[in-house]
Amino acid sequence: MNTIEPLAYRIRPRTLEEYVGQEHILGKDKLLYRTIKADRLSSIILFGPPGCGKTSLAKVISETTKYKFYKINAVTAGVADIKKVIEETKNFMLNPAGKSILFIDEIHRFNKLQQDALLPYVENGTIILIGATTENPYFEVNKALISRSIVIKLEPLTEENIFTILKNALKRKDGLGEYNIKIEDETLKKLAIIANGDVRTALNGLEIAVLTTNMDKDGFIHITDEVIKNSIQDKKAIFDKNGESHYDNISAFIKSMRGSDPDAAIFYLARAIEGGEDPMFLARRITICASEDVGMANPNALVVANAAMQAVHQIGMPEARILLAEAAVYVATSKKSNASYMAINKAIEDVKTKDTGEIPMHIRNAPIEKMKELGYSEGYLYPHDFPGHYVDQQYLPDKMLGTKYYIKDENIE
Repeated sequence: MNTIEPLAYRIRPRTLEEYVGQEHILGKDKLLYRTIKADRLSSIILFGPPGCGKTSLAKVISETTKYKFYKINAVTAGVADIKKVIEETKNFMLNPAGKSILFIDEIHRFNKLQQDALLPYVENGTIILIGATTENPYFEVNKALISRSIVIKLEPLTEENIFTILKNALKRKDGLGEYNIKIEDETLKKLAIIANGDVRTALNGLEIAVLTTNMDKDGFIHITDEVIKNSIQDKKAIFDKNGESHYDNISAFIKSMRGSDPDAAIFYLARAIEGGEDPMFLARRITICASEDVGMANPNALVVANAAMQAVHQIGMPEARILLAEAAVYVATSKKSNASYMAINKAIEDVKTKDTGEIPMHIRNAPIEKMKELGYSEGYLYPHDFPGHYVDQQYLPDKMLGTKYYIKDENIE
């Protein structure tokens, strides 16, 4: 057993039968399973959170394919590395098949020049590309590469998946099978929960627990809940403030406030805070929601949200979490109306696309007396001179008469 290599590396699956999880793409009746088994793979891009099995899947493919398999990491590799792979692939003496599989880990780190260097060889089939990324490839990867690849989304591993992998790690000789370990299934399950879909985190935690715990008098290394707690970080949050999960989480946060679900709003707010999101960014989103989605149904929501935003700026974290929570709950529990939002959108669309006519002369400004002789401000009725401080007169241009932008709904008093 090579104990220098991390446990997660040592016990990577070598066959599809050893691979655990991702049944939605690797079930025996699924396309990816069949193409790997038949060694008929076309270019694919795998994306999903850390520790969900992207690199392990590439390892399985490398063990099953008849084609030469190359692996590079986008962080350290450059165009020269790509050219070397191409040259060896096209060298009949080195590679009679005339094509190879190139696995690029963290492909989103490749710049445009590096991605463009790959394109012609992916296009003509010389290279079968397997890209792995934690970022949404539709945002980060060359569109031409995307169009020539199958994009496959891997999900976080389930607690059952991780528990199975941990049990296997304890049995395998290249894992921890050579140690005399006693650990309850319930403790392993707790470790699987803490890992939150990332098997690498779970395996690292288990290995640290085993290597840092002394053997007891009975000849066993006893791994308890307390040992696990001291060997792994707190529950891992699947949140990256710079990645796709940032957009997904903020979208869920806004839609929960809009949908009047304060519990969901608080949950996504907590995820954002724990993920290191800028509290001022969160405060701005609450303020926007107060205007866009609550609007005239409760104008005070904008006052509360704006006050919270100012207070967050002045106070900062960790206390700012309380201000954000109060404002988010207030917005979520307020009646909703998007009448103002719809009104301004419709008016802007008309201004951009229609001949909207001229401003009526009687409501134009006349700062110079001579302008009144040209009709500016002539005939304007001052509303406060009339009962109820209202008088019926034309404000819209002639061409826009009868247009309704602001339409009160049942939530507006």
